[in-house]
Amino acid sequence: MIHRPRAPLLAAGLVLVATASSAQDSTSSTTDEIAKYREMLEDDNPADLWVLRGAELWKTKRGPKDASLEQCNLGLGAGVVKGVYAQLPRYFADTGRVQDLESRLVTCMMTLQGLSLEEVTQRPFGNGSEEKSDMEALVSWLVSESRGLKLKVPTAHAKEKEAYEIGRQIFSYRAGPHDFACATCHSQEGRRIRLQELPNLTTAEGARKAYGAWPAYRVSQGEVRTMQHRLYDCFRQQRFPEPRYASDVITALTMYLAVSANGGELQAPTIKR
Repeated sequence: MIHRPRAPLLAAGLVLVATASSAQDSTSSTTDEIAKYREMLEDDNPADLWVLRGAELWKTKRGPKDASLEQCNLGLGAGVVKGVYAQLPRYFADTGRVQDLESRLVTCMMTLQGLSLEEVTQRPFGNGSEEKSDMEALVSWLVSESRGLKLKVPTAHAKEKEAYEIGRQIFSYRAGPHDFACATCHSQEGRRIRLQELPNLTTAEGARKAYGAWPAYRVSQGEVRTMQHRLYDCFRQQRFPEPRYASDVITALTMYLAVSANGGELQAPTIKR
């Protein structure tokens, strides 16, 4: 029988434990510092500029019908904005579809203002410089009108149940050149990309924390980004085909995430890296 010296093995084990502990402490420290950084900026969140512009756009008459959006029905009655985002996506009888906030705004712009689909969707996202998106401003303001409220997205209608189920399947669908799914990055605890924590969206806690924080001002892009853009960017990073703006695919995935986050408090607009 060969007897191996225990001291070197013990020393090696202690080094591994110390290294793992150091890495964990470093990760925790970085996360804490990022949280403090965001906290410091919250009082002067640049997203407030988008909110103010969105409030004005809601009242501005535009399009062939020279009408504002003040009679837009976002689910709680024509012109009601307080609390609507906390109950979206939802089924709308006039379109026969489940719609999220952005797809519903597209409907209102077309029906109330007479704008075409091409006109409404030609610039859904700002480019980080002089080209700003009216849609991102409108969404920022409307979401701010639900800040502090609890999510209670409805699931009673058959179409709402269907959208949720489709969204659940999309979340776990693996494809593309990297064989990725949303779940690849967002179904486990403690995962990160660079300094960015990846929330576990399969848990109520993770879904509430993540969903309730969008839209957000992204410091790295100099723009407010909505949930629509966040999901669009996830598809891009997975190397999936580019989803059409306000498509049923995005709405279904939003429905799944929103229902998973039900009961959570809306904090948006927030600030992100």
